[in-house]
Amino acid sequence: MAATDKTDLFALSGLDPEVARRITSAALDGADDGELYVEYAQSEALTFDNGRLKGASFNTSQGFGLRAVTGELTGFAHSGEISEAALRRAADAVSAVRGGRAGTWADAPSLTNTRLYTDENPIGAPSFDEKVKLLAEIDAYARAADPRVRQVTASLAATWSVVEILRPDGYRVRDVRPLVRLNVSVVTGDGDRQEAGSHGFGGREGFARFVSPDRWRHAVDEALRQSLVNLSAVPAPAGTFDVVLGPGWTGVLLHEAVGHGLEGDFNRKKTSAFAGLMGERVAAPGVTIVDDGTLPNLRGSLSFDDEGTPTSSTTLIEDGILVGYMQDRQNARLMGVAPTGNGRRQSYAHQPQVRMTNTYMKAGEMDPAEILSSVKDGIYAVNFGGGQVDITSGKFVFECTEAYRIEGGRIGPAVKGAMLIGNGADALTRVRMIGNDLMLDPGIGTCGKGGQGVPVGVGQPTLRLDGITIGGTRV
Repeated sequence: MAATDKTDLFALSGLDPEVARRITSAALDGADDGELYVEYAQSEALTFDNGRLKGASFNTSQGFGLRAVTGELTGFAHSGEISEAALRRAADAVSAVRGGRAGTWADAPSLTNTRLYTDENPIGAPSFDEKVKLLAEIDAYARAADPRVRQVTASLAATWSVVEILRPDGYRVRDVRPLVRLNVSVVTGDGDRQEAGSHGFGGREGFARFVSPDRWRHAVDEALRQSLVNLSAVPAPAGTFDVVLGPGWTGVLLHEAVGHGLEGDFNRKKTSAFAGLMGERVAAPGVTIVDDGTLPNLRGSLSFDDEGTPTSSTTLIEDGILVGYMQDRQNARLMGVAPTGNGRRQSYAHQPQVRMTNTYMKAGEMDPAEILSSVKDGIYAVNFGGGQVDITSGKFVFECTEAYRIEGGRIGPAVKGAMLIGNGADALTRVRMIGNDLMLDPGIGTCGKGGQGVPVGVGQPTLRLDGITIGGTRV
């Protein structure tokens, strides 16, 4: 192997892929499905805070995960050592779930030649010194922009990973996955009051497009704008209001309150609010929700998922009718449907789960200005922070980090402390107007499930929802 080839993990580790296939095949004999997942990853993170470099880290990891699946049972073993000896030990461990399989192995995924992102390693360029200099420039620019700026935090993060998936039937795929993110947080103050704002962006590519002066200055300007908006915000009202959601990142509510409920495992186990409703109306007319892992360069996109299945554009709700769930291989087989390329894992040390990729609501036909003018007394929510969701009931609580009163069809004063409270399935039926301005988030989402975090994308157009409960600080 050429010394410059850093993507052939079997060659780099000295593990013969045919030997690995035979060991995997023997370990999984009598199982329904499974795979050997091999990974090498580099990660780097730099944080600039209070005018100095506060933290810098670089890490490499490598290893494999071996999985055997029989019915609802899973045997899984992993190791940070990629070797024949380690693989044989793992094979002994997972073989406990073998047996009871009738017929042949589950069919291998269909290979594609789709490449959704570059192989470029963002950790190598810009250099470490150049990244530190950039963060210092961001800090200086933010502090010079307004005398009320009291604290600036800027960070750069990147990962570069190579994964290989090998099945006992000889199916083998390799993917090189870059991922970057830049984030800026600004705290402004007026007397004893302080408020924060933040903005970030990223994707599956190198840093070049994100560290250009126009991009990082926009991030600073946006973080500063949010902070100053919140500095002048008045206490949010409490009660039931018509709510307009802005486009883009507000799709995180859709992701949490609705998206998880449309994952196959929750529906197979009947623990989702959407279980048993296939083919029925679950949302207002015009509401179409898609999970799409095939969008080039986006944070949630993958050429194939972590089981080796090519990702797809999966329509979940079409014109208000539930038409599909997201599926990994195990749940798809148990439910008698095809996998959708939504089997994802945090690393080689984790088992795959049904997970979202880029989940969004399609655009409608309404002008956003018309949507806002249609509300006489309501709330305009532009950005969300943290939230909590119960998958079984669908109940959610989301904090607005930027929101305004709507008074007489016009945007009024900014409000602070607004909390959206409701039920995801119910909220879908309350959609009254859908804007023509679909926007995806700028590349900042990370989704947690079962103790694992994976990068995701969200999005939606401007929406009007009627009769939403707002938790605030005054009536």
